[in-house]
Amino acid sequence: MREAEIGGDRGPTPAVVVVMGVSGSGKTTVASLLAGRLGWEFADGDDFHPEANVAKMHGGTPLTDEDRRPWLEAIAAWIDRTRAGGGRGVVTCSALKRAYRAILIGGRPDVRLVYLQGDRDLIGRRMAARHDHFMPARLLDSQFATLEEPMPDENPIVLSVGATPQAIVAEVVVALGTPVRPSEPI
Repeated sequence: MREAEIGGDRGPTPAVVVVMGVSGSGKTTVASLLAGRLGWEFADGDDFHPEANVAKMHGGTPLTDEDRRPWLEAIAAWIDRTRAGGGRGVVTCSALKRAYRAILIGGRPDVRLVYLQGDRDLIGRRMAARHDHFMPARLLDSQFATLEEPMPDENPIVLSVGATPQAIVAEVVVALGTPVRPSEPI
């Protein structure tokens, strides 16, 4: 990882961290470990999908922007509830397009983006090895075709999925400058 990929302005501790990347990049694993390390609430973005979206993906049909809109709005509502309640949270969301990230993060300076970046071959192997997930590996190409990697003005923390989840979490904690729970070593 290059220092510039982690960087950007740390600013104050965020209220919410959005962990993004294509399906199979390790979002749920990293985000749940990060939430545990920080003692924050965790939410899996997949749980916010309407049943119609899950059925569509399970059937091998990529989602459209119209399909994704209510899902993104539901995640944004969770982010706003967490912020309004004075809590802190970590949520996963593929957030493949800049427009999607604008729904989730736009106008929320206390929300930070973590992008799990990886190549198609590595992520494809990971997806092929997992079972009982509604997102079939055959949709990975559509994910990469849709992906608009975050730009520097979005102040992302960009980390390679080639590292272990624990190493990725440690890098995020350092990049955020966020204190961990006393019982959790870095």
